[in-house]
Amino acid sequence: MGAVSKQVSACRSCCWTDFGELDSGGTLSEVTGTHEVAGSSDHTELIDTFGRVHTDLRISVTDRCNFRCTYCMPEEGLEWLDRSDILSFEEIERVVSVLVDQAGLKSVRLTGGEPTIRARLPLLVERIASLRTPAGEKLDLSMTTNGATLPLVADDLFAAGLRRMNVSLDTLDRARFLDLTKRDELDRVLVGIDAAVAAGFSPVKVNAVLMRGINHDEVVDFLRMGREKNVTVRFIEFMPLDAQGEWSDKRVVSHAEILAAASEHFEFEAIDRGSSPAERFVYTDGDGSPGSEFGVIASVSEPFCGSCDRMRLTADGQLRNCLFALGHVDLMSVLRGGGSDEDLVAAVAGEVHKKWAGHAIGQVHFIRPSKSMSQLGG
Repeated sequence: MGAVSKQVSACRSCCWTDFGELDSGGTLSEVTGTHEVAGSSDHTELIDTFGRVHTDLRISVTDRCNFRCTYCMPEEGLEWLDRSDILSFEEIERVVSVLVDQAGLKSVRLTGGEPTIRARLPLLVERIASLRTPAGEKLDLSMTTNGATLPLVADDLFAAGLRRMNVSLDTLDRARFLDLTKRDELDRVLVGIDAAVAAGFSPVKVNAVLMRGINHDEVVDFLRMGREKNVTVRFIEFMPLDAQGEWSDKRVVSHAEILAAASEHFEFEAIDRGSSPAERFVYTDGDGSPGSEFGVIASVSEPFCGSCDRMRLTADGQLRNCLFALGHVDLMSVLRGGGSDEDLVAAVAGEVHKKWAGHAIGQVHFIRPSKSMSQLGG
């Protein structure tokens, strides 16, 4: 156990401890939905029927959260999973290790719920950060958080090996924040952003979901905050995953509207987005720092499904090939039923193979998932 294991911050009252043992695994054989990598007899790629290679895994470490954001979960009435129904750290590590070693996984993002309320989270970070690809490279390991607990845990998470951090923050107005999250914690989130920067995370990204009639008028305020705090602000279009089921395309603040608002106060130009879901822009007077850039994730008006390389693992072990997927494969059954590593890769590959061309939001055949954002993993 590394030094980080001894530095974990004390748990909040809502935290719960880890459990379980790590199962041993087998070896990989040929599986449906994978392609063997040239020059390697024991490494495959997770490819769907549209040729997209999947190398990114979003892992929800808990369904619980200390906020009640209206587009993510209901204020009351949501039943939490029992701890025995949540993947243990050992089980999560096994999934990641097998997919890294045998299926080309390159990046992992930890999500929730709110990931930082899971007790001893730096231990999981330390385990995943220690993994290496067959080429000896480190994983791109990151986390999405609401930021409220970062003043307590940012240093421990950085020491454990986490290097990139996304903070979800949808308003800079205190009254709106209380209305959106049902918690009076805006000041603590802002301090948390500063704590992440001070701990050494780079870049720190602030993700803001814009909703017409609620916070659509805060584009410029967020951009100014990003420049002042040296963080990258990314605006996200409102998607139909709200717990209340009240989503409407009329509430979506589009990519074009966001850029129009920004251009009234700043000069900027587009840069190559690479594999990022966000279209990226830099200020013409920028210095190359995180605060000299912002992004727009146009999931609704300009979807990027054609280049998607993501899979999602829920806290209870459901592997989904898309945020809007209606089905899943149960990896917990494989893990706890004595399945080999070969079985694990086959299960993941089969689910990836079934991935649709796109989410179909706004089309007549679109069906929204039965689970809310907090249950799927943000």
